[in-house]
Amino acid sequence: MKSYTYHTATETAHALIKHLIGMMGREPDKIFYFAFSGGSTPSLMFDIWANEYKKVTPWKRMRIYWVDERCVPAEDSESNYGTMRRLLLDQVGMPEEFVFPILGKCPPEAEAKRYSTLVCSTVPLWRGFPAFDAVLLGAGDDGHTSSIFPGQEHLLSSFHPYEMSVNPYNGQKRIAMTGSLLFTARKLIFFITGKNKAEVVRDILDSGDTGPAAYVAHHAENVELFLDAQAGGK
Repeated sequence: MKSYTYHTATETAHALIKHLIGMMGREPDKIFYFAFSGGSTPSLMFDIWANEYKKVTPWKRMRIYWVDERCVPAEDSESNYGTMRRLLLDQVGMPEEFVFPILGKCPPEAEAKRYSTLVCSTVPLWRGFPAFDAVLLGAGDDGHTSSIFPGQEHLLSSFHPYEMSVNPYNGQKRIAMTGSLLFTARKLIFFITGKNKAEVVRDILDSGDTGPAAYVAHHAENVELFLDAQAGGK
């Protein structure tokens, strides 16, 4: 596990964008399959990416998928796909055929099956499972990641690429990438900022398997953490 800490969330976002562009630059003939999470921290990255790195990013060599999604229409402000589309994809003119959203408006169990089938048929396989080049994860202050909350650890050992999960705090249904894909990704990147995430970061770096985020970080093969100083404070 490698960790990189920068002074501010903005500096961390810049560093992560450059890191992803650098990955693609080192393999100029390769198509890259990326899965993105939602939330306020990635939104900062999307806005910076569209405004400052549009011309240096090989957009046509990217295939965009999602780690998780709230079961809401794309037009809803809580939609991970909708947010990324507004802040980044529309701004850079990303071709629609390179973008593979989870359809949050559909019945969640059926959509989890549909999206699992889609990912299995379009992302290169490794050991029988789709292997993303990079999966970008966040972490909640309760230790959840990929919409897998404490108490839902069975999703970490699921053989279904995506399953329905439920936010235990408000009952909202979500669709979550399970361990079958988290642990086959070429690279897992946690992007975590803010003082309220310091305990979770400490668990990831120094503690046991105290929650889904820590478990994933400890058991995946190639993990990187991009942190700001507040998140890395402990």
